[in-house]
Amino acid sequence: MANNPRGTEIKGKTIVSEEHGKKFGEVDDLSFVSDTGELMNILITNTTENISEQSLQEDRKGRNLVPFSAVKSIGDFVIVSEDDMI
Repeated sequence: MANNPRGTEIKGKTIVSEEHGKKFGEVDDLSFVSDTGELMNILITNTTENISEQSLQEDRKGRNLVPFSAVKSIGDFVIVSEDDMI
């Protein structure tokens, strides 16, 4: 992730697993630590049935949270590691 895309550039992108190419949904928003700006989670919307296979936390609006540490690359899609999503 050399270019460090802005949050607005990530919103709406499809989230796909690195291992199996499973689609999980789309990026709705990002959560971060306000003091440091460190990205914590990607909040998912328009989820697919594949998301139920993961044990993800939810925010108070019921959106699934993918730890930003699971993100492997960002381009046309947001590629995440299923192993790191737990």
